[in-house]
Amino acid sequence: MELRLYDTLTREKRTFVPLNPQDVRMYVCGPTVYDFAHIGNARPVIVFDVLFRLLRHLYGEAHVKYVRNITDVDDKINDRAARDFPGLPLNEAIRKVTEETGRQFHADVDALGALRPSVEPRATEHIGEMREIIERLVAGGFAYVAEDHVLFSPQAMNAANSELPRYGALSNRSLDEMVAGARVDVAPYKRGNTDFVLWKPSKPGEPSWPSPAGIKVPGRPGWHIECSAMAWKHLGEHFDIHGGGIDLVFPHHENEVAQSCCAFHQSRMANYWMHNGFLQVESEKMSKSLGNFITIRDLLADWPGEVLRLNMLKTQYRSPIDWTLKSLEESGKTLDDWYRVAADVPPGEPAASVIEPLLDDLNTPQTIAALHGLRNASDASGLAASLRLLGFLSESAAQWEGRKRQASGVDASEIDRLIAERAAARARKDFKESDRIRDELAAKGVVLKDGKDADGKPVTTWELA
Repeated sequence: MELRLYDTLTREKRTFVPLNPQDVRMYVCGPTVYDFAHIGNARPVIVFDVLFRLLRHLYGEAHVKYVRNITDVDDKINDRAARDFPGLPLNEAIRKVTEETGRQFHADVDALGALRPSVEPRATEHIGEMREIIERLVAGGFAYVAEDHVLFSPQAMNAANSELPRYGALSNRSLDEMVAGARVDVAPYKRGNTDFVLWKPSKPGEPSWPSPAGIKVPGRPGWHIECSAMAWKHLGEHFDIHGGGIDLVFPHHENEVAQSCCAFHQSRMANYWMHNGFLQVESEKMSKSLGNFITIRDLLADWPGEVLRLNMLKTQYRSPIDWTLKSLEESGKTLDDWYRVAADVPPGEPAASVIEPLLDDLNTPQTIAALHGLRNASDASGLAASLRLLGFLSESAAQWEGRKRQASGVDASEIDRLIAERAAARARKDFKESDRIRDELAAKGVVLKDGKDADGKPVTTWELA
């Protein structure tokens, strides 16, 4: 079966045919690193990590390049840098902030079982590429200078007699339906109300660099040009897959297409555009004002990262997801069972029943159903290999259970002592005392399992409920 992916541009599932099977290339918009990432930020990380793993499985690890950028030019970063490091030059203070928050982000997504991308470029390290693209756009008549700003004109793009795509095609909007997008000021120097900023003069207290297009005052890039520059530098003018959250389709990804295609005279920037759906918390939009704004770090204090990963994958990536405590608890129980059965099994080959739904636009709910099928069929080897492909079973069964016990605060030696007392009570047929101890342990969240060892002697093991 061939890999089929839903393409936002064409609005249909399409068979994935890489430009070069020896060099499959994917770009995903990454975080703006001004604070701890929230659970909504984790969704594209996990979704496109699964796709990265699948592409490596299909084409070979050495033949897939995954680029996820880090945005380190942002007003919130500037404000925090000035607040946290008032005695340092601004660019140095910004670097300190983004290095710290970058480490926090990596620690969080590592705990989610996500592989590191092949390249993680920073916006501030690609100012030269941004200036070059801007110069090309001005020279081509797609952008213009006004009051020390450089602005892109969608009208000029759509008027060009060429193979360029239509501005608005990705988001399925006409120019009449559009308004100025995020980070675009409505200003009198704009020729059209849909024109957006490629470069702007820096205000006092903002980072700055030498400006392009003959502008004398120093400035800073607009948001959209950053990803065009980083994608070009690391993947070229035309590549296979561009991904991100559904909220980025317009204006960010629409503007990326415009910038890159006009600068390099391409009909496409990426052959496939993929977008994950929104996330709600307990059926409400996540918001600080509602008190349900949850960071990845908050959740990791209470749950193993693999539980968060499984919980995310239970919903197909293009559908909205409702993040609930009940679903987390169910995911935790499922992983407890999978760890007991498969964590210590030697790796084999992932099961075809697991791969097949992944090939259908990452149908992870069906993939999880297939994993349950392997569990029910007692195919521990296929289950173990399939789970590892998907980013699970990073620990041994003992490590997983030990982590749970440590997190619960349960005293293992005390439990072992009570189990020994219960065994003694059973041996002398004091079943009332035996039941009392069992109930005491149950109240602590400890489940006892009575069985026999290899010699047929009674043995009791325990686990946390």
